[in-house]
Amino acid sequence: MSATHGESDAAVQEDKVALGYDILSQVDRAEGIGRDYQLKCNLINRCFQEEIGFGRYQWQLFVITGLGWLADNLWLQGLAIVLPQVQQELNPLRVEYAVLAEFAGLIVGATTWGIMADLVGRTLSFNVTLFLAGLFGLAAAGAPNFVIFCSLIACMGFGIGGNLPVDGALYLEHIPQSHQWTLTLLSVWWALGQLVASLISWAFIANFSCNSSIPSGQCAKSDNMGWRYTLYTLGALTFLMFICRFFVFDVQESSKFLVAQGRDEEAIKVLEHIARRNGRTITLKLEDLQAISGDTTSKPAPNLSTSVWNSFSEMSLSHVRPLFSNRRLVINTTLIIVIWGLIGIAYPLFNAYLPLYLSAQGSASGSSSVSETYRNYSIVSVLGIPGSLIACATVDYTRGSGRWLVGGRKLVLAVSTMLTGLFLFLFTTSKTTAAVLGYSCASGLTQNAMYGVLYAYTPEVFPAPHRGTGDALCSALNRIGGLIAPLIKIATTPLSGTTSANTANGPVFVSAALFMVAAILTILLPIETAGKMAL
Repeated sequence: MSATHGESDAAVQEDKVALGYDILSQVDRAEGIGRDYQLKCNLINRCFQEEIGFGRYQWQLFVITGLGWLADNLWLQGLAIVLPQVQQELNPLRVEYAVLAEFAGLIVGATTWGIMADLVGRTLSFNVTLFLAGLFGLAAAGAPNFVIFCSLIACMGFGIGGNLPVDGALYLEHIPQSHQWTLTLLSVWWALGQLVASLISWAFIANFSCNSSIPSGQCAKSDNMGWRYTLYTLGALTFLMFICRFFVFDVQESSKFLVAQGRDEEAIKVLEHIARRNGRTITLKLEDLQAISGDTTSKPAPNLSTSVWNSFSEMSLSHVRPLFSNRRLVINTTLIIVIWGLIGIAYPLFNAYLPLYLSAQGSASGSSSVSETYRNYSIVSVLGIPGSLIACATVDYTRGSGRWLVGGRKLVLAVSTMLTGLFLFLFTTSKTTAAVLGYSCASGLTQNAMYGVLYAYTPEVFPAPHRGTGDALCSALNRIGGLIAPLIKIATTPLSGTTSANTANGPVFVSAALFMVAAILTILLPIETAGKMAL
């Protein structure tokens, strides 16, 4: 009788937890998620949706995680911006090797910090990445030669590479389902990163650089301090962001990560803390979580150094296999990783050398001043911001029934990616400065819309216990694509590394074609996450 009564209570508890939820993909054990975790996650999601809400803590977290996205593009574009002046002063055989070094660091960083987020928690990676980026970014500004410059840029990339996979996961796991659209809105910070980098470079490089007519290797350091001032400023800004994260804002560990690790008591404390920050209270109790698993003990918080050591000594594929646990997940995970890889080649192949392309096209049309090049680059950067807002406005606009939907993540991602490829094809046909600027602005708008959706869809489609690893795989392949991009650039431009109006078209054409392929693959994704609650 007692056993029957206990089984009945458990059934009621399970029904109560599952009631009213649209669980993403109806994930079960076959897809790498155990019943206990799923039910606990449902309780946490309900707590966020009905009791904690979206309040002061979430808005502050939106800013703090947004700074990480800003820093990522700040350095990606920052390096692109200083390349012409680095080439003129340090006279490398191929200036593209600097981009190669950056993406080598980004690959290792994205993989390391993303996997670490699943093994030892989100907050360690969240705090360390900006510190390393700021430290080595400042050091790179004082590099005496090109080899040291590339080495320090690679170390900077190792730090900054963990921002996007970790920050998006941490933010998603602290917001209610009704506000998951704000994950797309985070891409505004990505666009702001490019704008901030372009405005800083316009101020320094346009006023403290050698004349563009001076041959490479004959430009004195004292006459070409603009690019160094730019990197010093970017490094200082990154350090300021780290201080805000570590000393000003009390970032809480993900409650979903904690319950996945069996640390239910800590998860409840995190939820209670966030509720207090929002001026709310919660009714969810430790006993509610323990009743699901039947275990009244909660694992203690492990020692940080022990966790890190165990993570590296016992690292396995335990967080990778669940991402491919059935046919549907195999197709979706494979496609999204390939899409990230294709965009990883296409995006830097155009954007990492955009100042060089703008300068080359300007020379062809009779206008090649440094100030005008960076003015145009700043204009392109401004146009990226409305792209993020457009994506945010359309990403949850879903209509229809059955298998077919109009709107949502997949459609917006496919359309914005395809338009990006189209505008880059048109860029290769440009004959005037106005046409070059116009198509650059149009592609800047659609690229930021594309990235806004991509960075929202990816963490949503992976469950929390394996989200860091899934994001890390996508980000790592994206960075590997970035490593391939300078090789394509080297193969399609002269040995000097310089570009002309004609030679600029080769890599841009390849970039446009890759965006088109990525758009087609997006349509084939079997999982749509719009309107569904992320586990």
